Amino acid sequence: MAFVSAFSVAASKQSSFAGCSVSTKAVAPTAKWTMQKSQAIPFLDRPKKLDGSMPGDVGFDPFGFSEGISLIWLREAEIKHARICMLAVLGFIVQEFYTFPFYSGAPKAPVAAHEYFVNFGSLGQILLFTSAFEAIVGFPAVVQSVNGGSRKPGEFGFDPLGLCKSDAQFKKYSEAELVNGRLCMIAIGGFVHQYWLTKMGVVEQILNGKFLP
Repeated sequence: MAFVSAFSVAASKQSSFAGCSVSTKAVAPTAKWTMQKSQAIPFLDRPKKLDGSMPGDVGFDPFGFSEGISLIWLREAEIKHARICMLAVLGFIVQEFYTFPFYSGAPKAPVAAHEYFVNFGSLGQILLFTSAFEAIVGFPAVVQSVNGGSRKPGEFGFDPLGLCKSDAQFKKYSEAELVNGRLCMIAIGGFVHQYWLTKMGVVEQILNGKFLP
């Protein structure tokens, strides 16, 4: 009986024999995996690769491009389009008020001016120079970033005003560039479509209060 008594099983995590532990009761894990929600689209889960480490990352990838395409490549493309559209928005508005003297025959309406400059050859020259820059500098820089180099997406060492003197300032201005660039990507599309509807420039539409045909 003493032997049986010594071989009793405790109602705890451990069983014992003569005071020595012989087994341990398995305990179910209590940790729970909780998927974070996207900051940009709260009803969707945050994409796995968008962890907030990149400037301007708010978890916006509803089609899951980041799962199959390099995140660095996608960011490089976003910054490039953002910069082009910021210039396009500025040019679209300035064209209504000012034209270089040697382009005195150009129309004021921006979309019509685009056709004029294509035929004149000016935009062809811009395309040639930007393509050369892309081939010589842009594409090799992107390849360097994608292959694990230290270069950050969109970075070409261009900071003539010395704004980014620290990592915190770099992130601040990088986010500002992306926010404004994203807005301009939407804006330039709206500018062009509104011109097709009204045949007026942006400022002209506002001054005349005409936003529909």
